[in-house]
Amino acid sequence: MSMQQISRRVAQKVFAQEQGDGVGVRLRRAIGNRQIRNLSPFLMLDHFRIDEGAGFTDHPHRGQTTVTYMLHGKVEHEDFAGHRGQIGAGDIQWMCVGRGMVHAEMPIHQDEQGRKLPVPEGMQLWLDLPKSAKMIEPSYQELASDQMPYQSPRASEPKDTEGEGWRVKVIAGRSHGVESPVTWPNGAGCWFLDIELQPHGWLFQELPLGWNTILYMLDGTICVSEGEAEYHRHDLLVLTTPARVDGTDGVKILNPSDEPARIILISGEPMKHQVVQYGPFVMTSAQEIYDTIEDFQMHRNGFERAKDWHSEIAKRLR
Repeated sequence: MSMQQISRRVAQKVFAQEQGDGVGVRLRRAIGNRQIRNLSPFLMLDHFRIDEGAGFTDHPHRGQTTVTYMLHGKVEHEDFAGHRGQIGAGDIQWMCVGRGMVHAEMPIHQDEQGRKLPVPEGMQLWLDLPKSAKMIEPSYQELASDQMPYQSPRASEPKDTEGEGWRVKVIAGRSHGVESPVTWPNGAGCWFLDIELQPHGWLFQELPLGWNTILYMLDGTICVSEGEAEYHRHDLLVLTTPARVDGTDGVKILNPSDEPARIILISGEPMKHQVVQYGPFVMTSAQEIYDTIEDFQMHRNGFERAKDWHSEIAKRLR
């Protein structure tokens, strides 16, 4: 006998306002703004668009993971360790920066034949790392869209628990019996799902108990649980986080409209330490931030390769 599904509710709604960042980049910052700051382990969530003449030129990081998920178009990335490549529509780059990384991220607006490409649009998430992982060596996980599993309602499961009219792309974590190959350091768990709902479709997505969970609306309209409130494009929803439930912990998402809806769901394992952030440096004390700034300026403890390094791709804006 299956356990009763217990849906989380919406604890807070924030509309992601448009702002500028990088060099001429326009984005909507859903987390890391005045309304929501450091909802552990989430440090920042941006919905970005990079027009011509814009980009993210050379910049450093320490103490976090950055996740870039492309919705449309292509971006190119390059770092001081010699790693360079492209992320296309539907692809991800899951970069654990650890003790130090300097890199650039730039749009690609034309292919090799000079044909115009879609304007790059995507999501970038900054995740905190446990104190034990903040000084590990940097690592990458890059997956093309066709390397990530999809799931739809299973005929073997009852409709009243499985839902109907949905499809989930499992970027990280798991959904309805399928699991992504993306991994993370101990204590830094994260599920990242791209959910599509057909008109009047609904699903119940199981969640790890005690993890903080957010929904970001890409398109359409949804309701959460049995609530009557409707949420729309660019809304960021923070869900309740129960300590225990007498059933299966998760969230029920419904599309009440005659148009399709698309939602990004992210669930993360909260950190147990203090968060001290100075721009792209995220540590656990003010002293560690001072040490990080000094390490970057003196090119040591993970930033040795930053000395005299300049990316090739950012030369487009120089």
